[in-house]
Amino acid sequence: MSSITSAPATNNTAMADFSRTTSRWGQITMIAGLLISVAGPLYLVFATGLDIAPAQLWIAFAAVAATFGIIWIVEPLTYYPILGPAAMYQAFMIGNISNKLLPAALIAQTNIGAKPGSKRAELAAVVAICGAAVVHLTSLAIFVGLLGSWLISVIPPSVLLVTRLYVLPTVLGAVLVQAIVSMKQPRTTVFALLVSAVVVFVVLPLVPSLAMVSTAIAVLGTILLAWFFRGKTSVTEAKPIHIE
Repeated sequence: MSSITSAPATNNTAMADFSRTTSRWGQITMIAGLLISVAGPLYLVFATGLDIAPAQLWIAFAAVAATFGIIWIVEPLTYYPILGPAAMYQAFMIGNISNKLLPAALIAQTNIGAKPGSKRAELAAVVAICGAAVVHLTSLAIFVGLLGSWLISVIPPSVLLVTRLYVLPTVLGAVLVQAIVSMKQPRTTVFALLVSAVVVFVVLPLVPSLAMVSTAIAVLGTILLAWFFRGKTSVTEAKPIHIE
């Protein structure tokens, strides 16, 4: 009996250690990646004699921030409920989140029946992202590094054109269906579809300049509608989540 009752406490302790470790090393890894990524541009600016004034750098940064800054807020808010903190460090270090890592995490969580937002789902996302990264690097080494030039030479141009047109919509469509099935939130799904349709077919034709922030508008609009029209269920004290 004592061994059974001690199992949840052991699981909670293990998850607490896991969260502390991933948080510490995740921050260290992200900072290291940031420093490495900016080392090259900084070297070019300050060590090669390029005539670039600090004001030009700030203007360039402002231009990029004006275009992509909203994504810096929307993407973490969108991905965190599915991936969890540990997998978020992995995802933003690896990249290709929406078309590679997020589908892998969703499929893994669905296959093991893990509820989104649970510790089990978080662990599933971590393992799935590791697997996706290994498959990606292996396929790149083989089909791009070794066979890339040969494959391009033998594939008909018409096939390459079809691939460019339909592969990305196919992947994103599969991700959308997987997310709907996994989250099981019909009300929020309807809101998301309606808001997206309004943005694509009404807002953008009227104001084309909003194209770069259309995703942010759709996400924020869906969040607001889901919040205001949420179910009026009573909020009870949350129970500790144990690994299933």
